[in-house]
Amino acid sequence: MNTANAVKKRKMKPEYIAAIIFLLPNLSGFIVFTVWPLIYSFILGFMDWGILNQPTFIGVKNYTDIVKDSSFWLCLRNTAYYSFVKVPLNLFFSLLLAVLLNKALVGRNFFRTIAFLPAVCSSVAVGVVWQPLLESTANGLMNHLLSYIHIGPLPFLSSTAWAMPSVIFVGIWKELGYFMVIYLAGLQGIPSSYYEAAAIDGSGAVNTFFKITLPLLAPTTFFAFVTSLIGSFQIFDLTTVLTNGGPANATNTLVMYIYQNGFKWFRMGYASAVALILFLIIFAVTMIQNRIADNGAVD
Repeated sequence: MNTANAVKKRKMKPEYIAAIIFLLPNLSGFIVFTVWPLIYSFILGFMDWGILNQPTFIGVKNYTDIVKDSSFWLCLRNTAYYSFVKVPLNLFFSLLLAVLLNKALVGRNFFRTIAFLPAVCSSVAVGVVWQPLLESTANGLMNHLLSYIHIGPLPFLSSTAWAMPSVIFVGIWKELGYFMVIYLAGLQGIPSSYYEAAAIDGSGAVNTFFKITLPLLAPTTFFAFVTSLIGSFQIFDLTTVLTNGGPANATNTLVMYIYQNGFKWFRMGYASAVALILFLIIFAVTMIQNRIADNGAVD
């Protein structure tokens, strides 16, 4: 009897078979175009391969070379600078905009649409539009406007001091509407009864925001922070179009460095090693954020 039940349990149900058949095309594409390239990239990290020659196993030499590579550390510093400055500012202004556009204003939907428009544009298109606007000469629109208050011209994209802040500004401008929509969804998910109770208790707008709105937006903020930080560590298109990594590598990032090693200098093994390190950095930062969020939820 027990044997018959065991055989019956082993038989796959028809709905499971149908599910596997429907999932197989997508799963096959995921394995071929995502899982296998990841595995092969990990293997290439231990190889010396210049595309034209056969891959040669060299052990951890690529990684020891990375430790001594000043260009790698410069790109890592630039990437961290971009990420840890841009992400908090991005979330702050997105939340501020969401709070403003969550109120009953005339033309609210119009302003929401205008704020969201840059998010639907490609980063390359955004870079092409902003490059002439940030031109370092007086002909650039930004410098032309600043001239009316007797400032400038400022070397937005041609100075090592101004180039990265300019890229950060454009990055925030592009993503502001996207995270505004995320925060709007979070705000509209907060029950109005909380605000009614706060109003009865005589709580002011500022106190209500910090005591009710901000704590209840914690999951939304965590999601926005993680996704924004991961995207920032992968910055490539904006810096390529706006500055091409210059001036003097002031905006050269890790993803751009991977591209340069792989497709410009044909050091595929070295590029794969840098890519693995970037993956580990993003993974570690995400796990730390997840642990902090879990501890906060427990508290």
